[in-house]
Amino acid sequence: MRPVNVRIVAEYICSLEQLSLHTKPTTHEMSSTEPRTDRTRAVWRVRLGSALRTILACTIVGCTTLYSPASVKHFLRYPAFSYVTTILIVSDATLGDALRGCWHALFANIQALLPSMLCLWVIGPARFTNELAALAVATNAFLVALPESTHLMCKRIAFGQIVIVYVGAAINGAKARAITHPIHVASSTALGVLASLLAMLLPYPHLAFYELRKTCQLYAENAFERLNYFIDAISAQDNTTARDLISQAMSLSKAGAKLLQSIKKNMDVMQWERPQTKLLKTRYINLGEKLQHMELPIRGMEMALNCSTASCIGSMMDEELREVLGSLKVQIGQKFERARCSMPIDATITLLETKEQFLDMYLWKFRNISITQENLSAFFFLYSLELLLDDLPIAQVPECALEYTQNIDTEEYIDSQNQAMGSFNRTWSTLDIFPTSQSLVFAFKCSLSLGLAVLFGLMYNKENGYWSGLTIAISFVTGRQATFTAANARAQGTAMGSVYGILCCYIFQRFEDLRFLAMLPWIIFTNFLMHSRMYGQAGGISAVIGALSILGRTNYTSPSEFAIARISEACIGLICFLIVEILLNPARAATLAKTELSRTLGALQDWINSIVLCSNQKNMPASTLQALREKQNKLKTHFNDLKKFISEAGLEPNFWFLPFHGPCYGKLLESLSKMLDLTSFVTYKIEFLSQVLKRFALDLNELQERMNDDLELFKERVGSSLKHLEKATSIKSLAALEKELQKKVMSQDIELGNSPNVNAFRLFGTDEEEVENIMSSFLRHLNEEADKIYAKAIEEKLKSQIVLCLTGLSFCIGCLIRETMEIEKEVKELVKWENPKNHVN
Repeated sequence: MRPVNVRIVAEYICSLEQLSLHTKPTTHEMSSTEPRTDRTRAVWRVRLGSALRTILACTIVGCTTLYSPASVKHFLRYPAFSYVTTILIVSDATLGDALRGCWHALFANIQALLPSMLCLWVIGPARFTNELAALAVATNAFLVALPESTHLMCKRIAFGQIVIVYVGAAINGAKARAITHPIHVASSTALGVLASLLAMLLPYPHLAFYELRKTCQLYAENAFERLNYFIDAISAQDNTTARDLISQAMSLSKAGAKLLQSIKKNMDVMQWERPQTKLLKTRYINLGEKLQHMELPIRGMEMALNCSTASCIGSMMDEELREVLGSLKVQIGQKFERARCSMPIDATITLLETKEQFLDMYLWKFRNISITQENLSAFFFLYSLELLLDDLPIAQVPECALEYTQNIDTEEYIDSQNQAMGSFNRTWSTLDIFPTSQSLVFAFKCSLSLGLAVLFGLMYNKENGYWSGLTIAISFVTGRQATFTAANARAQGTAMGSVYGILCCYIFQRFEDLRFLAMLPWIIFTNFLMHSRMYGQAGGISAVIGALSILGRTNYTSPSEFAIARISEACIGLICFLIVEILLNPARAATLAKTELSRTLGALQDWINSIVLCSNQKNMPASTLQALREKQNKLKTHFNDLKKFISEAGLEPNFWFLPFHGPCYGKLLESLSKMLDLTSFVTYKIEFLSQVLKRFALDLNELQERMNDDLELFKERVGSSLKHLEKATSIKSLAALEKELQKKVMSQDIELGNSPNVNAFRLFGTDEEEVENIMSSFLRHLNEEADKIYAKAIEEKLKSQIVLCLTGLSFCIGCLIRETMEIEKEVKELVKWENPKNHVN
């Protein structure tokens, strides 16, 4: 594996997501333009591949609607919707995505067209006025949007069909037959679906299976390159070299995260390609899961190195350990090489046994080394390395920590299969639903937005009244989005596409048959536009549809008149969409981000208060461990919501409100992300110790009591700090916060009969001495009990694992304390930002 290639891949992945890595370029990168050239070529290859399949799909639709026999054209009355369906399905898709799109389109036909046939037959198309059409659209849209189990793609296609059916009835009157009119809409939808499917099959199938294999190979290279940097950093002789190596590894971390997201996506989509991947899918899904399990130990090594200095680690490093780490690097390289070459990772276990035994023997020698805060990070680095060697799934319940057998792998695979096929199975469960408040709000939003858009669109220009509803029919999302940004991108995309279409019509006015060829460069351009930070997918899709609706059709008014009418209709629809969104979701994303920050801190405090070191006694039920894992999952949910709100708040306009403090929230998110990783390690360690103590009936009650006393002190200080940070971020004004805190201080002091104590609710601040006291107590008790553990008559490797696990627990506790201090600083900065005229105590 070549390091330069991995760096290119890292730059390529980050460029796709428009990420700024803010890392210092190396001398090689500054002295050569080859990596940048290769990155550009890689981006062009991926973008052109996606664009060419989009061109093929649109060409199939265009040729069918323009040059097919009259008997076929009779059923394809709405070619514009064929293009809309095609773009929705084929954008950055694989064959699995196209097959899933076929299923969603079929179910959309059942949801939208069957009720519309009944409605047209009962009322009669001739009786449909503008108001009745808007009411019918609103009613049907509400029914389609209500089931939570229906996929968003299915709802978007159904919304578009509903708009075309009822607006067509209002425009054409009696000419729109109750049965044939919806059939024409279904035929146009089917053409778009078929074109998307053929584009994924020709000239060769674009399988998610191959994408998963390629992504696994890239991630294996990325992870091994980071591991190389980390091992070289811990073996470095000076701090400058170590920091430079860590910096280079961190420049690859974001690319690795994006590759993992791609692996998860392709693992889900692969389930729709069952005939093509039946023989090989199990191996690659298991490989993808194993690679995901490897990420957290690698991040653990990164945290260990970031919390240490070369001089601290150097006190433990000698030539023997450097030789061990170098040999392990070679062996782990073979492990990643097998993943890169699409071979089972487990095949390297025999190759690793000797070096694992060598590492265990060296760890045994550490029993003569006193564990201090200086060498704590080195122990945690070795602990993370051992987890990586053993392929232990830290993020899951470690019942397999001691026996990670193939049977457990098979059970996990079956679970992943069931989850991945959830979207297929849930589609049939729409009858077994109970609407939640969230689904009711979403359904009402879709209903009201589409109803108003159709009403005002028909009132403004009846002939082109479709576009006001169609523009927003493909815009809805089930959660929140940056509404103003998305609407602005769609408006600009529609205008750009329409203007491009007009210009091409003028250039090719004598050669109408060649107008469609002008779409080819535009589709390529919009494919890049979809991945831009400014326009995103919303603007890119609107731009390509805006041009296709002019260049890909015939038999309409002059292009300029149609373009003006369509832009106006699109603006009407977007204005209705914005008004309804503001009325139903008046809270700004910045406000929601602050509220969610408070909830995240509360969830973190709740998890910390649940930490208890397990023993072999029966007074520690399994429900306690399960509750700890559930609270960790709750914390992860709040963290993900906070991340989405912060992203949305950074895109929304400020208007007359206080600007969103993006840098401060970014640092808070970074600290919380580290703490979330630490919760996985802590939870795993506690569960592992519980398994070991129960299985081997070890008597470590004294250790358990001492460590629990230290944990109580930790929980008291950190929990108290998080509690008041939660309160500080939940109260709107600084005066209200100070009044609330003063009340609590007075009430507690009166109960105790003391005078008011200003330090009753003191945070950590910069009190390093208190942090040192907490950690010193942990390490003192750990060193005292480590000798007792080594003296017990159990397997040598198990002794090292127990001590190393307890050492890692101490490291995580120290990191949690320091990250809490960082959060205190950022919350204080945030309160200052929101109260610039007040002094923040």
